[in-house]
Amino acid sequence: MTAAEKHVPLLERLKFVAIAASNLDEFYMVRVASHLRMLERDQKKLNLYELSDGSSELIVAIREITTELVSLMSDIFDNQIRPALADEKITFKKPSELSKKQLSKINHFYLSEVHPILTPIAIDLAHPLPRMRNLSLNLALHILPKSKILKKRKKDKKARSIKVRELFALVQVPSILPPYFTFYSSSSGHIFVALEEIISLNAFRLFPGHEILESGAFRITRASDLDLADNEGENILTSMQDILRQRERGQTIRLETSDSMSNNLRDRLLDKISIQSVHTHQYPDFIIKKDLMRLTTIERPDLKHAIHKPVRLPELHFEQKIFRRIREKDILLFHPYESFSHIVDFMEQAADDPDVVAIKQTFYRTSGDSPLVRALSRAAANGKQVTALVELKARFDEANNIQWAQQLEEEGVHVVYGLLGLKTHAKLALVIRREGSRLRRYLHLGTGNYNSSTARLYTDLSILTSNESITKDAMLLFNVLTGYADLPPMEHLLVAPFNLREKIEEKIFRECEHAKAGKKAHIIVKLNSIADHEIIKKLYDASKAGVKIELLVRGICCLRPGIRNQSENIKVRSTIDRFLEHARVYWFKNDGTEELYLSSADWMPRNLNRRIEIAWPILDETIKQKIRDDILRAELKDNSSGWLLSKNGSYEQIVPRAGEPPRRLQHDLIEATDHLHETSGRYFKKELAAGHLSRLPRKRTN
Repeated sequence: MTAAEKHVPLLERLKFVAIAASNLDEFYMVRVASHLRMLERDQKKLNLYELSDGSSELIVAIREITTELVSLMSDIFDNQIRPALADEKITFKKPSELSKKQLSKINHFYLSEVHPILTPIAIDLAHPLPRMRNLSLNLALHILPKSKILKKRKKDKKARSIKVRELFALVQVPSILPPYFTFYSSSSGHIFVALEEIISLNAFRLFPGHEILESGAFRITRASDLDLADNEGENILTSMQDILRQRERGQTIRLETSDSMSNNLRDRLLDKISIQSVHTHQYPDFIIKKDLMRLTTIERPDLKHAIHKPVRLPELHFEQKIFRRIREKDILLFHPYESFSHIVDFMEQAADDPDVVAIKQTFYRTSGDSPLVRALSRAAANGKQVTALVELKARFDEANNIQWAQQLEEEGVHVVYGLLGLKTHAKLALVIRREGSRLRRYLHLGTGNYNSSTARLYTDLSILTSNESITKDAMLLFNVLTGYADLPPMEHLLVAPFNLREKIEEKIFRECEHAKAGKKAHIIVKLNSIADHEIIKKLYDASKAGVKIELLVRGICCLRPGIRNQSENIKVRSTIDRFLEHARVYWFKNDGTEELYLSSADWMPRNLNRRIEIAWPILDETIKQKIRDDILRAELKDNSSGWLLSKNGSYEQIVPRAGEPPRRLQHDLIEATDHLHETSGRYFKKELAAGHLSRLPRKRTN
């Protein structure tokens, strides 16, 4: 686990803990929620998996594994990262560990910033449990009337028979406030105090006349997977807005509490929430780990990775008309090592170029203040025919996508929402330009989203091309996505759910036939996930036929390698490093006539059956060789940030063998990028001095 690796800078290790916690939350909100919904819909499957206590066998297994995972995260944080941070004067403290002066500041902060916005909620017959927000942090309180009130009651003969009731109350920790209060000084460094600890310390102020016997933090997780199945007859935009409003009212699927909470208080909570024990989790340290991400922004560059600056390609750096370069040859971009700003240039020049007549682009996820969205708005204002295909069902980006899609519509862009029942996950942007007496098409195809923020954090590949056949395929695909049309025959593009699965299976089968005939047969595939049963079966068949198969799978892998007489010719590696590996690449040896495809699609049922995805061939032999050798094979040689999947489903970290030099692909690529910055700087100075360049490069933040 990268968070435990000492060579990784401390705040980067903290970031990995936060990312893992956030991913676990999403896993419950989506994957577990989908499973529970399936069980509710299908009584036969419910009976098949139901245990004696009415729970699901899979849910029990998930609970066991995730409890182990959270315990591991807590152990790494508490026993490795936290002490190391303390050595660097970055500490986490409870109010009881603070000085009087610090407590005074805490109390002032509470009274001025926190107390006015808190709402104490009594829970009794007159006050039922309120609906709590998804993933909101709450305090459960066990309180009693103070003893002096009891004495007064004892003097009243009529009140002698009254039994003093224990009371139960809630306080929601406001998410609008930072999760930690921070002290900072040059001598003591950074000291963080959790907001829930501050509220717990001052809870007596919320219940005057009562004594706080106990307080404990908890939160609930609600099902957040969206289902449009019942709304297909309605306007998709209206349906999505309705469903987003329902998200906060989703089924409660997980309750998390600290194991320091007493059984009495926990039982009261369980009774009020009405949740099965199998859905409850007790953790040794209830710090919400994903909130640690906010702390990684503190100014300690010595505890972070050195700032990585993507390089701009020399052939595009000074190019006023990017279209000329694309006409000359296809251009490969490898993010984040090479700058995403070239894609922004492509769209901005298209928006402003008077010869461009039309722009069509898909959006799955994009950044909040996207330069690409602004470029489309400007293009529409300049009188061009502009179409944006916006996927409203991009998980947890739905509200953001609705907002800027409506903005685009107001500014004259033709906004469409794709095909009913299918997510549009393909990433392509088509520009049509008048050149003399003809129209020429220019195309960008990518494995990643049009998001300038994630382009700095995810590794992705993309192509700029003016190839007649590929751009024609893209034009036909846009017609399918925006109109009523069957997918026409395509010369190069493979499109899910129409023919992508079929073509992948054909290519795997072809490698089988080559192997059986004694010809060269080899498959290398780089994916985020592989979970499709049919594809996995075909890979097992290929392995049994003698095909060498190497899979680079960052995330979910339902295939088991190394099983005798089934998958002994398959190896599965996962690379976990500074950047998230996100590119999808399919390479087939094909008896020496190699084929290499880039794609937006992982090999999962949802990608191949329920999404609009594309895969496209790399036709330029130089680019094909670069991807094969400098990316695929280089990652297979990585012995410092890779993990090897064993046949029992566990991963083992790959380490250099005795005498073997360490190889770490991402580190090597960053070093190569830094070298390119140096050499391109010398090149630019030389060309400027010779008068060959007419202008300085534009400043870029990326």
